[in-house]
Amino acid sequence: MTTRTASARYDGLGKDGKGHISTQSGVLSDQPYGFGTRFEDEPGTNPEELIAAAHASCFTMALSFALAKEGYDTGTLETTAKVTLEKDGDGFKVSRSDLTLTGKVEGIDADKFAELANGAKANCPISKLLNAEITLEHKLG
Repeated sequence: MTTRTASARYDGLGKDGKGHISTQSGVLSDQPYGFGTRFEDEPGTNPEELIAAAHASCFTMALSFALAKEGYDTGTLETTAKVTLEKDGDGFKVSRSDLTLTGKVEGIDADKFAELANGAKANCPISKLLNAEITLEHKLG
């Protein structure tokens, strides 16, 4: 079992508050987040961007391992995840994560690529975590 940690601090309340997030690895260290980084164009990060990064990287790694398990050994995968935050009653919810994949895998046909990509979409740990619609567009180049 693997456990990773992150921490967040929020000074002040509501729109006037300012937050900072840090990760165990130190890749993020006191990175700013708040209303302005989430709903406006202020520099910093936000939860949806972090979920998008987690989903894109998890899915891409899951597909890479699925391809290797099938005997493919040369390729490049590039994924973008677009995570949508929508109004939900008095609050908000993450309603979807749209994955867009471009892959170059030596020796694979389009049907096998689609099969493995859809399996990775359904089975990567972040897909399983999200309570949201997940879509996948893919292109084999």
